[in-house]
Amino acid sequence: METETGADVVVIGGGVMGTSIAFHLAEAGVRRVVLIERDELGGGSTCKAAGGVRAQFSDEVNIRLGARSLEAFTRFRDRPGQEIDLHQVGYLFLLSRPEDVASFERSVALQNELGVPSRMVSVAEARRLSPMIGTDGLLAAAFSPDDGHCTPESVVLGYATAARRHGAVLHTHCEVTGIETDGGDVRAVRTSQGRIETSTVVCTAGAWSKEIGAMAGVDLPVEPLRRQIVFTEPIPGLPRPVPMTIDFATSFYFHAEGEGLMLGMSDPDERPGFLLNRTDAWLPRLTEAIGARAPRLLDAGLTGGWAGLYEVTPDHNALIGEDETVSRFLYATGFSGHGFLQGPAVGEVVRDLYLGRTPFTDITPLHAARFAGDALRPEINRV
Repeated sequence: METETGADVVVIGGGVMGTSIAFHLAEAGVRRVVLIERDELGGGSTCKAAGGVRAQFSDEVNIRLGARSLEAFTRFRDRPGQEIDLHQVGYLFLLSRPEDVASFERSVALQNELGVPSRMVSVAEARRLSPMIGTDGLLAAAFSPDDGHCTPESVVLGYATAARRHGAVLHTHCEVTGIETDGGDVRAVRTSQGRIETSTVVCTAGAWSKEIGAMAGVDLPVEPLRRQIVFTEPIPGLPRPVPMTIDFATSFYFHAEGEGLMLGMSDPDERPGFLLNRTDAWLPRLTEAIGARAPRLLDAGLTGGWAGLYEVTPDHNALIGEDETVSRFLYATGFSGHGFLQGPAVGEVVRDLYLGRTPFTDITPLHAARFAGDALRPEINRV
């Protein structure tokens, strides 16, 4: 780039959200779409995602975004055109507290109303679906067969390749250094490779979104929070298929990865910050959860893992919309752990917001302005 250029839309952030939005805009005929990524595409939180895809949420907007995205994932090899290794093995939430059973019964009823084939299942059926689990203390479970997991890097590659095919320009190793506004209008984006005149910015910078918003005078209440996962060695005789199995009370989860499993769990002692180093501090709690819920896994060796960042908002729900004071500053961020799985649908939504169309679902409840009033929208079914 190195010089002053122009764009109709500048998308900041090259993970699944940014590449999906760039693709949907370019496919719709928006002529000058430029995406800026300071590292490699998918190099932030996307490449560290567990890859789960689901529609089992408690919030109607999240159910609709998840279900719409699941449809897109099933057709991904045709549009935009990429194999993503989708395994629809289901999501199985294991429930050991009466209040969780009641909450999930309400969620499943809402999901069913919206066309999601989830159901409550008995402890015996949960054990049949996921034979590695121990059932002590379990009361019930919730299962949806359409959910599963796929490969985040392949999703980013598919969207990026198709976006370029439709004329979008994607710049990597290019850092945003400022956003120029004038009288509430976006004028330009300054980068390490030059200045881009534009009237529209879309912030999809994930855990780094607060800083990008501040450049334009926009408050995006997003905090980074480290999450870690580990991988087991190959497990002989591993019963397949392995659903994404989640012990809801502890957040311990696992799904198949090669000949072994991927294991993850939240750490309640983790404090916000841009920490990406791996630490063993959470492993005793993970081991305890494994011993209680999947004791057969205690004998499995670990082969490594990684640390990545959640982008967390105060109510653990996304920020999607256009700023009220800075015209044409759009954002899709703060997904609090369920961004990857909603990427396809959010690409559609932001495209329609830009074009002045009515999106397939009402996302006004996810506007950042909700934090200025009393309109928090807590998502219960989070991992």
